Amino acid sequence: MNEQFALFPLTLRWLLLACVVGLLAGSASALFLVMLEAATQWREAHRWIVWGLPLAGFAVGWVYLRVGQSVEAGNNLLIDEIHDPRQVVPLRMAPLILLSTVVSHLFGASVGREGTAVQMGGSLADQITRLLKLEAAERRILLMAGISAGFASVFGTPLAGAVFALEVLAIGRLRHDALLACALAAVVGDQVTMLWGVHHTHYAAGLIPALGAWSVLAVLLAGALFGLVGMLFANGTHALSALFRRHIAYAPLRPLLGGLLVAAALWGLDAWRYAGLGIPVIVESFQHPLAPWDFAAKMAFTIASLGSGFKGGEVTPLFYIGATLGNALAPLLQLPLGFLAALGFVAVFAGAANTPLACTFMAMELFGADIGVHALLACVVAYLFSGHTGIYRSQRVGQGKWRLPALQGLPEGLKLGDIKALRGQHKAPVTPAAPPSSTPD
Repeated sequence: MNEQFALFPLTLRWLLLACVVGLLAGSASALFLVMLEAATQWREAHRWIVWGLPLAGFAVGWVYLRVGQSVEAGNNLLIDEIHDPRQVVPLRMAPLILLSTVVSHLFGASVGREGTAVQMGGSLADQITRLLKLEAAERRILLMAGISAGFASVFGTPLAGAVFALEVLAIGRLRHDALLACALAAVVGDQVTMLWGVHHTHYAAGLIPALGAWSVLAVLLAGALFGLVGMLFANGTHALSALFRRHIAYAPLRPLLGGLLVAAALWGLDAWRYAGLGIPVIVESFQHPLAPWDFAAKMAFTIASLGSGFKGGEVTPLFYIGATLGNALAPLLQLPLGFLAALGFVAVFAGAANTPLACTFMAMELFGADIGVHALLACVVAYLFSGHTGIYRSQRVGQGKWRLPALQGLPEGLKLGDIKALRGQHKAPVTPAAPPSSTPD
C-alpha cells in the first residue's frame, strides 16, 4: 500500500499543475480562435487585402529575425526541449506566434492553427518551470501537458489532445508517465475554451457502412493513398523551405516572395477557396461531390505558404486535403461520400504527423464512436505508408515502422530531419540527436 499512499500527493500535485496549464492554454486558444474568426471574416469581406500578403510576410519575417530567432523553430523547439531539456522556452513564443498567425490568415495565407495553439500552450506551461524551479523530468511532463491542452482546446478534442502529446514525440514510443498530466490538461483546456464562449465546427460523416470484406479492403486502399499524400505534403513543405533558405539569405524576403506568388495565384485564378483555413470547403466535402483537384490545389497553396515562411500550422490544411481527397475517392471506392471524407480528414494528418492513435480518437470525437474501427485501419495504414518522414522534423525514431533492410541501423533517438542525411552517407553510425535515455519509453 506504500505505493498507493505515495500516489495521493503526486496526483494532487499534477492535478493542480495540469489545471493551471489547461486554464492558460484554454484561455489563450479562446483568444486566438476569436481573433482568427474576426480576421477570416474581414478578409472574406475585403479580398483586396490579399495584395498586402507580401508586405505582411516581410513584416513577420523581420520581427522574427529581430526578436524571435530563439523561438522560430516552433513545435520542433518544444519537441527538442522535451527530449533534451536545456532552457525554459521564452514567453515571447506565445504572443509572436499568436499575432503572426492571425496576420497570415488576415492577408490570405493558406496555413493552419494547431501550431499556434501548441506553441502557446507549451510556452505558457514552461513558465511554471521557471516559477517553481522544476527538475528536468517534471519539466518534460509539463511541456507535454501544455501541448495536450493547446491541441485539445483549439480543436475541441480532449481525447486526441491527450494522446497527441504522448505520441508525437517519437515514432513507436509512448511516454506513459505523462498520461495523467496530459489527460487532465487536455480536458481542462477544452472546457476553459468553451467556457469563454468559443465553439467548434461540427462535421457530420453521415452513413457509416458495416464492417465487411469490401469496406475493409477499400479503407485499407484509401489509407495507403492518404499516407502517401501526407508524405508528399511533409516532403514538399520541407523541400521548399530548404530551397528558399538556400537561395534567399535574408529571411524576411522569403515570405515576401512567397506571399507575392500566393496572392497572385489567389487573385488571378479566383482560388479563394484555398485561402486561410478553408473550413467551409471542409464542411462541403461531407455534403456533395467537389472538384477532384481540390486536395492538390490546397496542398500547393499550403506548401507555398508554409515553405516560404508564413506562420501558423499544418493540421487544418491537412484536414482539408484529406477530406477533399476522400470526397474524390468515394465514388471510385463505392463508399459513402461523407464517410470517406471523414476518414481522409484524420488519416492524412495521421500519416503526416505520425500520430495514428491520436487521429483515431479524433475521428471518434468528431464523427462518433461507430467510425472507430474504420478510422483505426485508415490511420494506421496511412501512418505506415507515409514512411519515416513527417511535418515535425524534430520527431525522433523510437522504433522503426517497418522491419526492412533499408531501415536497419537507424539510431534510436535520431531526428526525422536527419534521416535523409544519414541515407545519403550510406553509413549506419550516426550520433543520435538526444541520448537514448531521454527518448520516451
